Amino acid sequence: MPHAWKWPMTRTFLPRRTVLRGAGATLALPLLDIMQNGQAEEHQQKPPRRAAFFYIPNGVVQNAWNPKDTGREFTLSPTMAPLEPVRNKLLVLSNLDRIKVAGTDGHAQASTCWLSSASPDELSPAGYPLKRTVDQIIADQTGPHTAFRSLELSCNPYEDNRESVYFDNISWYGHGHVAKSIRDPKQVFNRLFRVREHATSSSILDVVMDDARSLRPRLGKLDRQKLDEYTQSVRTVEQQIQRVRARQADLSKLNVQAPIKPWQAMTRDEFIQVMGDLMILALRTDLTRVATLMTGPERWSSPLKVEGWFEKPIQHHSWTHGQHQEAIRKQLERLDQFHVEQFVQLVKKMQAIDEGEGTLLD
Repeated sequence: MPHAWKWPMTRTFLPRRTVLRGAGATLALPLLDIMQNGQAEEHQQKPPRRAAFFYIPNGVVQNAWNPKDTGREFTLSPTMAPLEPVRNKLLVLSNLDRIKVAGTDGHAQASTCWLSSASPDELSPAGYPLKRTVDQIIADQTGPHTAFRSLELSCNPYEDNRESVYFDNISWYGHGHVAKSIRDPKQVFNRLFRVREHATSSSILDVVMDDARSLRPRLGKLDRQKLDEYTQSVRTVEQQIQRVRARQADLSKLNVQAPIKPWQAMTRDEFIQVMGDLMILALRTDLTRVATLMTGPERWSSPLKVEGWFEKPIQHHSWTHGQHQEAIRKQLERLDQFHVEQFVQLVKKMQAIDEGEGTLLD
């Protein structure tokens, strides 16, 4: 289990599981050079391998998604164009498929089978093919080394739970046993950093800063820079959540009949990015090495606001059934590009985090 470290001046090594502690909270640390046994560079402990999965619901417009050629110098498709800055990290797999089970909902099969490609004979009592998903197979190996065996996040902005677990989850422990996703950023934050109820109104950084200050004298210049960058990223997530709560307070002053929960007050890009930032924090601090992030639930007919991209609320699911119409197809292509841009932003954030001889993305 993670433990607090006493910072003796003679020590030149910190255990990888070291955390900062304060009243009611703990904060895991990123990989620092001082955690690598103080050995020569060529013998330093390598950063752990991670796996993260980013899911876009309702499929994509294939003609605008699939590259037209192959090989290292392939041309990015219009929808994939935002990936250009990270294309050297990109591997595109095409022509993957699975057999749809007739008589059951295709959207539920899309989400439940995305990480398993379960065959038609793997039917659950509900009529959907189910099997252990690849993230959980990976977690079997990585889970014993982390605080959380896996992390499942969903950017589902609705709370009426119209859809069943088959539409809002992509991770499964096994046949019929869902690894249920979390959609509230505050809940994710508190779960990761073990904030007790009485401490949730304050900043976790404020709570653990005494411990952080006592650690700094033992760190080299590079480690101090890493610690500063990391604490700033935690502060950024806290501030994002606080801004949303402030919006909710403003709405309450107007006597709004249906108070908006924190995640509901976020714009689509804010929601996806704050959940992505939480995922990155969890991976960076080795709280988990496996994570899934759904940008939204599969097959949802409620209006969805995508500020800055569409003037009016959109109907993603309904559009997918009307893409034979050019005007609707063009709108779908634009929505697909929005999701790709959200993915690219998260990839760039991981690429900007130095770790060992490479980056978190490596």
